Amino acid sequence: MLGIFFRRLLIAIPVILIVTSITFFLIRMAPGGPFDAEKTLPDQVLKNLNEVYNLDAPVLVQYKDYMVNLLQGDFGPSFRYPGRSVTEMIFTGFPVTLELAFYAIIVAITIGISAGVLAAVKRNTLFDYIPMTVAMIGICMPTFLLGPLLVLYFGIYLEALPVSGWDSLPGDKILPSVTLGAAYAAYIARLSRGGMLETLNQDYIRTARAKGLSEFRVVFGHAMRGGLIPVISFLGPAAAGLIGGSFVVETIFQIPGLGRFYVEAAFNRDYTMILGTTIFFSVLIIIFNLLSDLALLLANPQSRGNNQ
Repeated sequence: MLGIFFRRLLIAIPVILIVTSITFFLIRMAPGGPFDAEKTLPDQVLKNLNEVYNLDAPVLVQYKDYMVNLLQGDFGPSFRYPGRSVTEMIFTGFPVTLELAFYAIIVAITIGISAGVLAAVKRNTLFDYIPMTVAMIGICMPTFLLGPLLVLYFGIYLEALPVSGWDSLPGDKILPSVTLGAAYAAYIARLSRGGMLETLNQDYIRTARAKGLSEFRVVFGHAMRGGLIPVISFLGPAAAGLIGGSFVVETIFQIPGLGRFYVEAAFNRDYTMILGTTIFFSVLIIIFNLLSDLALLLANPQSRGNNQ
């Protein structure tokens, strides 16, 4: 297992370098600059700003300087927030984004596994058709549509839940968490159903039933151990996707997280903030995928031979 871990780690290094390089050159190819949105500045002031932020140097020189600083752990200063570094802003917004993703994954796992296991146990009944139909709708409905619908119904019509903010009003975390976790709950439900159906047809499950074990013990004591392996393998990409998908949700619900900072940086052409958050999210995606692979190996030792 350690060999697999270090091999994945070595592969991750060039991936991060490639992502960083592509992002660096793409944002500089986009029209406009970090100071274009400001009121008209005197030429000398604009020249001084470009000199301070190294924007007057050739692009390749800027790239070299940025990569050197990056290897030292320095993401640079924010262009739009004077006096604040990108690292400071990342660690200001990330705890909020991480908390939102945590609640969303709890929602996704709870709803998804419950619906998937129920559908598998009650195959070809209403308890199968209804959850899977709802799951398909959840997969097809994007967060930028589901979020406003939940706001409209629970926030405006019923006036039951707050529709913006974070830690400002009781219940203000419910709608964002449900919005972000709903689509992943749908995927987990379908994966759980498929995995459970395959496991319930295995010989050892028939043997357990033949021994007179209750259906509860058969399902929860034996079948779920193998039936939820597809869910375990999905949790790594899902966790990374939840953090990355928080961009839209944080914007809809006015949550001061890292995703909202990222969106604002894109609009403001804040080069260093875009680069810093892109690299940070890339590292998180790699870490969560690696943790998912390790969890899958622990849950299913037979798969270790396929990863050698």
